[in-house]
Amino acid sequence: MSSNAAVAEHHHVGPGEPPHIHHMDTPTAYGAAKLGMWLFLATEVLLFAVMFCSFAIMRYYHLAEFHDASHHLNLPLGALNTVILLFSSYTAAVAVTKAQKGDNKGVIRNFGISVLCGLAFLVIKSIEYTGKAHHGMFPVVWNEHFYEYKNFLGLYYCMTGLHALHVIIGMVIMVIYGILPARQNRYSGRYYTPVELSALYWHLVDLIWIYLFPLLYLVG
Repeated sequence: MSSNAAVAEHHHVGPGEPPHIHHMDTPTAYGAAKLGMWLFLATEVLLFAVMFCSFAIMRYYHLAEFHDASHHLNLPLGALNTVILLFSSYTAAVAVTKAQKGDNKGVIRNFGISVLCGLAFLVIKSIEYTGKAHHGMFPVVWNEHFYEYKNFLGLYYCMTGLHALHVIIGMVIMVIYGILPARQNRYSGRYYTPVELSALYWHLVDLIWIYLFPLLYLVG
């Protein structure tokens, strides 16, 4: 007996028919998706944890530099970005609730607000970077100011730059897996997993900033 015939017999179909494909039931698929996302988020936490530890070690050896350099950061803009991301987390959570109720327009509206908040965050961060470049504290504009605070600024740009990349990724995820399917009325009380997982990723992005803000802006 050929292998195809054996498979067909095992699944009780004719030799010329394709074997049945067994899918996971809905609760199992939902649990597997959430577990996968939590494992992925754990790797992201480990990535930033390494940077946090590096910052703590460097601060221990260069305390005066870190203390002085933190005063050159724009505290009001950093605080504004914190408020923006906290609000965006709220709207992302509301989007999940809307998806669970089958309110696709609510998903579009709230995820749209979160995406706009992410865009505002990036604009404000670019304003901060521009200000640092104007004062010679940007890697491209190398002078004595950057060299004086090279340890702090190196970590600052590495950590905030990587976080900004995650903000961009989070915005793309909310558009692709939240807004676009919602425009086709894909979500209901029985199917809303992509919205929930997208919001989980966005919450992680916000949580990381909540740690970055005091670590960088209030360290002095």
